[in-house]
Amino acid sequence: MLKIIFFAQTRELVDCDSVDITFEAKLSQLENIRQLLVTRGDKWDLALQREKLLVAVNQTMSPWDTLINDGDEIAFFPPVTGG
Repeated sequence: MLKIIFFAQTRELVDCDSVDITFEAKLSQLENIRQLLVTRGDKWDLALQREKLLVAVNQTMSPWDTLINDGDEIAFFPPVTGG
């Protein structure tokens, strides 16, 4: 099982804090997980636009080609800005 967590504006757009999805071999890369979630509808597509999204695996910032294992925690969030 994979735990997918959403933060900040990403969480607001998808209107949930987290989802659990069953791990399958086809979900062994972050990009594949993002693509699966985008199929949930327009608000998911808007929230999970790759160029406007950061991702962490097990609380470590990760590139999109990171390999995923069953039991991993994946967090999606927008880039942080300050001022």
